[in-house]
Amino acid sequence: MNIERRRITVSGLPVEIVRKGIKNLHLGVYPPHGRVRVAAPLRVSDNAVRLAVISKLAWIKRQQNRFESQERQSVREYVSRESHYYFGRRYLLNVVEQDGPSRVTVRNTTALDLHVPRSTDKSKTQRVLIDWYRKTLKAAVPPLLEKWQNIIGVNVADWGVKKMKTKWGSCNVKDRRIWVNLELAKKPARCLEYIVVHEMVHLLEPHDNDQFIALMDKSLPQWRLLRQELNSAPLAHENWGY
Repeated sequence: MNIERRRITVSGLPVEIVRKGIKNLHLGVYPPHGRVRVAAPLRVSDNAVRLAVISKLAWIKRQQNRFESQERQSVREYVSRESHYYFGRRYLLNVVEQDGPSRVTVRNTTALDLHVPRSTDKSKTQRVLIDWYRKTLKAAVPPLLEKWQNIIGVNVADWGVKKMKTKWGSCNVKDRRIWVNLELAKKPARCLEYIVVHEMVHLLEPHDNDQFIALMDKSLPQWRLLRQELNSAPLAHENWGY
């Protein structure tokens, strides 16, 4: 796919433009500090992008203010007594050095026991926990697909889990594949369900237009509340680079 990238400034606001083979212009504001990005068809001029941004300036400022005020976690050190989230609940990490394979177990509703070989360094300890998050998320998705394929009337050919910095989910309409963000393993299960439904509906209607909203309203009437809950949850610490 032919992709063109450039940057412009609109009313003092840096804007990244990504031109590619799409039909409609899409404007997004992304964490952690409200970076503005416009995905535009190749034929759309800088001036047209500028006008689109100006028309959304008030909305952009609201999104940026929301990101700036949103709670953020500090850098995780993967040591005992550190807070970590699992499907919306806060747990204290308990690192157990032992002989034997690594594993993670949930103890009651208060602790995550992270078992690692003795003298395991921070990066490997982190990897054990991330792999566990991935495994639990992969176990949670299939029942949701089975439930919602009949309700929405769409078949998902393939799906996966990956770490994404700007989206909770994505889909490939042509291949009928959906992706969910690994960070959803830390959010309430109802938020994961919302994202799965959101991406499945996009297989029927790729664009965020009135038809898409109507389909979401029909399938999951409370989706706006779930979106608000998800977007107001604490942001994980990241080395945000673009």
